[in-house]
Amino acid sequence: MRIAMLGFGSVGRGIAEAVSEKDLGLSITAVADSRSGIIDADGIDIRDVLERKRTTGLCGTPGITAEDVIESGVYDVLVEVTPTNADSAEPALGYITCALTAGRHVVTSNKGPVALRYDALMQLAVSRNVQLRYEATVCGAIPLIQALEIGLAGNTITALNGVFNGTCNYILTRMTDEGLSYSQALLEARELGYAEADPTYDVKGIDAAIKLVILANSIWGLNVSLDDVDITGIDGLTTDALALAEDLDCTIRLIGEIIPEKRILKVSPRVLSKDHSLVVRDTLNAVTVETDMAGEITLIGRGAGSRETASAIIADILFIRDCYVERT
Repeated sequence: MRIAMLGFGSVGRGIAEAVSEKDLGLSITAVADSRSGIIDADGIDIRDVLERKRTTGLCGTPGITAEDVIESGVYDVLVEVTPTNADSAEPALGYITCALTAGRHVVTSNKGPVALRYDALMQLAVSRNVQLRYEATVCGAIPLIQALEIGLAGNTITALNGVFNGTCNYILTRMTDEGLSYSQALLEARELGYAEADPTYDVKGIDAAIKLVILANSIWGLNVSLDDVDITGIDGLTTDALALAEDLDCTIRLIGEIIPEKRILKVSPRVLSKDHSLVVRDTLNAVTVETDMAGEITLIGRGAGSRETASAIIADILFIRDCYVERT
C-alpha cells in the first residue's frame, strides 16, 4: 500500500521510522513538510529523507507543497499529521477534503478537522467509498476508538470518564509529589517538552474538551461542538487544594466525562481516591468506559509522543489495508 504524508515533525518522523524498521508492506511515495516536499511513485528512501530532515530541516525539495503531494495521486492513503488548528481546522481540513474527494483514504492525528467537521467529512468519505480514520486524535497509543466501535460492539455505552491530557496529568503529579506550585510544575513540564510554550489549550482543559467532542460525535452521533462542553482547567488549582485532598487520602486529576443519554460533556478537576483506576502518573492517559454487558473497562497508556502516535496511525493504515481492496 502506498502512503503520502503531510507533516514531518516528530509524529511524521515517528511514522517514517516505524515504516522503515518494520516489514509492514507499506511504501511511502510522497512527503511534505511546511517548506519542502518529495514525490516518487516508486517509493522514496525513508532513511535518506530522515537524515535530510535532521541535517537541513527540510524533508525534500523547496517549493514542493502539500497541495502538490495531494494532486500527485501517487498514494492510496493520505497520512495527515500537520499541527492542529482548533479554530478553523485549516489547512488540514482542506488537505483531507481534497484527498477524500479524489477517492483516497485518509488517516489523521489532527483533532481540528475531526472535531469541527466530522459529519461532513464522513459523508464525503462514504460518498467516495473510502475510509477516514482518526484513532490518533484521542489518547495517542490507546486504541480507544477501535475499542468503542469494534471491541465493544453491541454494548450500550452509558458513560465515559478519563484523563485525556498528559501535560495536565504531569503537572498535577508533580504538584502532589513534590509540593510544587502550579507555576513551578508548568515550568518543569515546559523544560521537559511536555508542555508547549503556550500551554493554554492543555491547562485550561480545551485539548481534553476537543477529544470529548470527537468521541461524542463519532461514537454517539451527538452533533456537539466545543461550546457544548462545560470546561474548567487546572490553571486555578493551588497547592492548598492538593494538600486538602492529600489529607483525605485522595488526589486531584483533570477528568473528561461524557454521559450520552443526558448529553453531558464536562472537563474539570476532580478529587479521586488514590486507588481510583483513573489516578495515573506523569503523562499517562486513562479512560474508563461503562457498558451494559461488558461492565466497566479501563484503558491506560501513553497519550502522546512520536512513536506512540505513530502506533495509532499505523494501526489505522493497516486496518484500511486489510479491510479494503488496494488500488492497482
